[in-house]
Amino acid sequence: MTVITEFAAAKVNLTLEVLGKRPDGYHDIASLVAFADVGDIVTLDTSKPRSVVTTGPFGGSIAGENLIELTLTKLAQAAPGLQLGAITLQKNLPIVAGIGGGSADAAAVMRAVRRANHDCAQEIDWLKLAASLGADVPVCFGNSAAWMTGVGDQIQLIANLLRLTAVLVNPLAAMPADKTAQVFRALAAPQPRFPKADPPPPPGPFPNAHMLVDYIAAHGNGLDAAARRVAPVIADVLRALESTPGCRHAAMSGGGPTCFGIFADHDAAAAAIKHSNPAWWVQPVMLH
Repeated sequence: MTVITEFAAAKVNLTLEVLGKRPDGYHDIASLVAFADVGDIVTLDTSKPRSVVTTGPFGGSIAGENLIELTLTKLAQAAPGLQLGAITLQKNLPIVAGIGGGSADAAAVMRAVRRANHDCAQEIDWLKLAASLGADVPVCFGNSAAWMTGVGDQIQLIANLLRLTAVLVNPLAAMPADKTAQVFRALAAPQPRFPKADPPPPPGPFPNAHMLVDYIAAHGNGLDAAARRVAPVIADVLRALESTPGCRHAAMSGGGPTCFGIFADHDAAAAAIKHSNPAWWVQPVMLH
């Protein structure tokens, strides 16, 4: 097998609680994470020299450090005998969006390389490598619903999380490259709640979707107020979701500006939002 394809699904923080600021300046969090059935596509061709080519509707928007290049470099350093190759990224997700696009891409590259190197894959501590690339990369590497704690480095997969029909909305407004850092700087985080204790346990199980949505609504996103100060357009997105008939709950994912709304008829909701806001990125999705 010389060509391997991996789907880099959009990551959605159904909840996100900031537990406190650590002495090293990072923040402890607790987040219920799901993945959508929209995302980028990463293709590895091991028959070609190492390279990275980006295509897709948002391919030209990527600026700054190339996380895929960094991922390939760290993989080569971790196990010099790895077979790498040419990466093609079809960038379908908006960038700096709060849905882990770059992290999902890096994680998809790691999964593709692992599949291409069965014989020496055991030489690499994959989760440690993922954590070195960014806070969202470990959960994206798992590519499945999870409870994420610590600084994003502690992952507990959640089996059989109920599927939710939802709409993802991004206003496609210009965002600073360091948007997430700005959001955390704008956050007045409390002292650590769990300095010497275990993090909170995973939620659930949820016997029905109503109870899951109630849990999501009750816990919310602790970055919401700080993110609105950095990107006021988030308020417009949430207003559009909440005012759409059938909205059961709307919230921001990650540090925004992408927000999600939970609807029974997500196709109709997406069509209505897109009709009123034709310049926005609007996607009906299944979250799981």
